[in-house]
Amino acid sequence: MGRPSRLGDEDRSDYASALDEVIASPEIRRLLERSGVPGDRLRVRGLASVARTAAAADAEYRRYAALRVHAQGGLRNAGPRPLSGPGDQERPGAGVLAVLGVLTPVLAAVAAATFLLLGYGLRLADTLPALADTLVGVGWFSLVVAALAALVSVVALYRTAARQSGATAVPDPSAAASPALAQAREAWLVALRDRGIRPFLLQVLAEAEASAPGAGEGRGSRFSSPAFAGPDYSGPGFEGSQRPAPRQPGPGRP
Repeated sequence: MGRPSRLGDEDRSDYASALDEVIASPEIRRLLERSGVPGDRLRVRGLASVARTAAAADAEYRRYAALRVHAQGGLRNAGPRPLSGPGDQERPGAGVLAVLGVLTPVLAAVAAATFLLLGYGLRLADTLPALADTLVGVGWFSLVVAALAALVSVVALYRTAARQSGATAVPDPSAAASPALAQAREAWLVALRDRGIRPFLLQVLAEAEASAPGAGEGRGSRFSSPAFAGPDYSGPGFEGSQRPAPRQPGPGRP
């Protein structure tokens, strides 16, 4: 086999959840109490060794990742295509209509202001009354056109935004996932827990219990040391404190 696949960032949360499940199992909790290792420290060790533990379920992860890429590719292809770019030449007027929708209210408003200023200026100067009336009429007509164009542009912009938001919404992967993808994910998590995380945590706890001070003591009798169990042992200081036995008087001695 080749080099193990690197766990993707989108799968880190699944790995952390699988790690928490294994740590919360009765077997690991019992070993934690026996070894005295804090559960938080064990979790940190498991998260730091993600490359080692995830490699045990590399085959299942490759299959799950391949199915997920295939499903995401299908979802992307089913989405709306952009207005510009190759393959979208069937809508050449979309950009022109958008520009006209923005420029028409602005140009109409500028024209209305110009005609009204000129018309009312001529009326105040009392010169060319016919031209002044024409300019004022054109100015008010341009103002009405600007208002209508602005209203149409706002409505069109709102509808376009609503259509784009609905079309570009990213579907929920869990809802759109196929049964094969869900089964592949579950198979990867099971292999990750059983073949990767659990053996690693058991090894860490076994090493911690073996390296603990006094790991080999206290399992038998507390007074089973040979220095204290020999038949010739007598307590310290007892030999010098014993008095010699009194001598028996012999014949002819008082």
